[in-house]
Amino acid sequence: MTYQIYPRSFADADGDGTGDLAGITSRLDHLAGLGVDAIWLSPFYPSPQIDYGYDVVDARGVDPVFGSLSDAEDLLTKAEQVGLKVIVDLIPNHTSSAHPWFIEALLAGRGSPARDRYIFREGRGSGGEEPPTNWRSVFGGGAWTRVQDGQWYLHMFDPAEPDLNWRHPEVAEEYRSVLRWWLDRGVDGFRVDVAHGLVKALRDQRVPEGRSPNSDPAVMYAIGVEDDPMWDHPDVHDVYRDWHELVASYPGERMLIAEAWTRGPSDLRGYLRADEFEQAFNFKWLQSHWSAREFIESIVSTLEALSPSRAWPTWVLSNHDAVRHRTRYGDGAQGLARARAATLTMLALPGAAYLYQGEELGLPQVEIPPEHQLDPWALGGNGRDGCRVPLPWSGEAPPFGFGPGEGQPWLPQPAQWADLTVAAQTGRPDSTLEFYRSALAARRRYARGGEQVRFLDVPDDVIAFRRGRLSVFLNCGAGPTPLPSGEVVICSGEQPVSELPPDTAVWLLGDD
Repeated sequence: MTYQIYPRSFADADGDGTGDLAGITSRLDHLAGLGVDAIWLSPFYPSPQIDYGYDVVDARGVDPVFGSLSDAEDLLTKAEQVGLKVIVDLIPNHTSSAHPWFIEALLAGRGSPARDRYIFREGRGSGGEEPPTNWRSVFGGGAWTRVQDGQWYLHMFDPAEPDLNWRHPEVAEEYRSVLRWWLDRGVDGFRVDVAHGLVKALRDQRVPEGRSPNSDPAVMYAIGVEDDPMWDHPDVHDVYRDWHELVASYPGERMLIAEAWTRGPSDLRGYLRADEFEQAFNFKWLQSHWSAREFIESIVSTLEALSPSRAWPTWVLSNHDAVRHRTRYGDGAQGLARARAATLTMLALPGAAYLYQGEELGLPQVEIPPEHQLDPWALGGNGRDGCRVPLPWSGEAPPFGFGPGEGQPWLPQPAQWADLTVAAQTGRPDSTLEFYRSALAARRRYARGGEQVRFLDVPDDVIAFRRGRLSVFLNCGAGPTPLPSGEVVICSGEQPVSELPPDTAVWLLGDD
């Protein structure tokens, strides 16, 4: 069970309104008490913060906004003391445009070895005024930017994030060095950002008639754009086999986790060979609507696709790039009930589960006023600020104990969050926080074995499956559904008697 921390929004130790590593360290007891096994830290490296840390200048350091390298070492020490593994983000697809390599590349000019570390190309057209390919940035707009001497460089995300050339030996050696740097300091693993994107086939993207080029995997596969020269190139696997060997050379349990957007679970399996990643994020569950049919399809397709591999499936409902699942399911009381029910169902599935900070409090997506929007993706209408609002820890008004400062933190918190703080929910039996604590304890006791999922015969708007002695029911319908007899282990809502209410999940214990 891994808990994702978005550092600038988790806890603020110095009172400047932005979360930091010392703040995380001060709150590790909350996570140990919640019952998670590991934490995953989103980027905290030196960066201009144009893309909030994913535009990295130095992958071996700590940005002053988050503290210092000694703060990182203190965090690692405290995490080990309270029994938490630490996974850090690795961003190998691109660097910041403020990275010394890219500055050198701009100064060095055409044909220089410095430019060869990135993907620079001549433009098309008589004067080179057209970009080298028709690719679009995931953030919107073109994926190529022209520099002063007329060449173009590739950026699959923000123009401030130039893509690296992974066919260059210096690039490969640099990231081997980065892995060693953090492994030597005690990290337990790496979540690899854009793992599907390191190697590209530089040609135009072919799209169906009437469609425009699109590079956002979450969109392109859904609308029928299946040609992806910028993603999932077979040569990326050479990189990860090399990394696996390096990470495996260190003592203890270390792991690599891929953020790899693929067409489906069967393509994802390519990253889970015995000599590559231990886990890869599976976004099918997150992308499913509130629908028994979609949830079942997600479970079945994932388990069938990954069964030939040695890797466990992964399940996630929210992260720093997605609308919080309480809001996706309708928000308000119904959205919260559905969020708790979906979480309880997910926790019963075999494999690894990932939680995103704040979901244990039942936080909704926040509507950020335009004047406070900071995410570069917001320019395309898809801003992610609403799921990144700082956590409420205590108190009756912002910043809700987020830090010792006064007033709103870096993103404004809703004034209505007083009932959602950690302090307000602790010890309250019906709170979402206490529900999560109970659910994670139940998972450790009843749902961590290797028993297969066996689906039960139930109405179309209900999910029901067994794992060993555990039976799990989720009612996605509009009315109650009958329940068999059995001992109630945990329920996401009111304890049922003979019927399961709508928007509710329950675990029952019976004979195997």
